[in-house]
Amino acid sequence: MEKESYIKALEAERAGDWEQAHRIVQEIDTKEAAWVHAYLHRVEGDPGNAAYWYRRAGKPECRSPLKEEWWQLFDALQ
Repeated sequence: MEKESYIKALEAERAGDWEQAHRIVQEIDTKEAAWVHAYLHRVEGDPGNAAYWYRRAGKPECRSPLKEEWWQLFDALQ
């Protein structure tokens, strides 16, 4: 169930609905959701908040282009 939610959040963000994507991952307390959450805050342009969520996810802060990270997330979480 959670994997489906991660993918739904990624797809919502890709479709331009950042708010929906954020609502989805905000409700899930896993490292994977924290990783998606971090990505979303990068998209938003809030690097400080993104850094917090990368720490929660146990991941280094991503410096790759957003599109590249989106695919990393999608491939890892599907």
